[in-house]
Amino acid sequence: MIDIESIMRDEAVRISEILQNAVDPHVHSGPSVAPRAIDHLELVKAYSAAGLRAVVTKDHDYSGVMCAKLIRDHNPDLKTKIYSGIVLNNVVGGLNPYAVEHTAAMDGRIVWLPTLAAENHLEWQKTSDWAHPAATQKMRPASGVPLFENGKLRPELLDILEVVAKSGLALASGHVHVSETKVIFEEARKRGVERLIFTHPEDIVGASFDDVKEIATMGAFVEHSLAFFAEGSKFRNRTNDELRTFIDCVGPERTILCSDLGQTGTISPLEGLRCGVATCLALGYSDAQTHAMMGTNPALVIGLENG
Repeated sequence: MIDIESIMRDEAVRISEILQNAVDPHVHSGPSVAPRAIDHLELVKAYSAAGLRAVVTKDHDYSGVMCAKLIRDHNPDLKTKIYSGIVLNNVVGGLNPYAVEHTAAMDGRIVWLPTLAAENHLEWQKTSDWAHPAATQKMRPASGVPLFENGKLRPELLDILEVVAKSGLALASGHVHVSETKVIFEEARKRGVERLIFTHPEDIVGASFDDVKEIATMGAFVEHSLAFFAEGSKFRNRTNDELRTFIDCVGPERTILCSDLGQTGTISPLEGLRCGVATCLALGYSDAQTHAMMGTNPALVIGLENG
């Protein structure tokens, strides 16, 4: 049995070195309607002290690009640069190309397909044995955002893909079903979208390993949420061996490890990243491979120069 706690203690310096210039492209800091343990500025300060290069905040209900710009402009001394994106849920109007254009104009980095308002998510939560933390304290329950009409991608979604292609934003699959992701990513590629992220195939989206491989062959990076793997995370529902299987499915060169943390009552995003590094070392990945999954690859997919 792997003793991650001992590795984190004994290899603390090595872990810190691997995290230099790392990028967390998926973290849930606040303010938010959902309970958050850390706000955007607190997050950037913690990540800067740890030497991270960048972070992309994600909120299920609003585009955080304005908050990110405010923090960047007024805290030029912080090493970690904060960016954000937009999730195409009900609160922003669902498939809203205007909102996507606005996000791009304000230096947003990622457009997520629907999450809490994905039709797949709404079906998943009916039988899930855990409640999604952002589904609480809502003014009204989410309603499904349809992506298809008469078997074809909706015109609004095609418009969004054009905006993503022209602006250089990354397109992430969110919580839509893997079968929908394949169709959308294929169309995105046809329209010139260069940066694709397959969001946590280990949960909610119904993906098999064959699905993961197929989507990676489209040029997508496969993003795994350490919230589901890290010891101490209240969302942990996967083992260390499963993490190795997921990584080996497409290789470290196509894998991204993000925290997907920031919620109340669990480990912090930085703790999640440190635990993720320790787990990768315990599983036999090299320092360079681990840094690629937590630094080089996410930097490339959000458009940072020099990887």
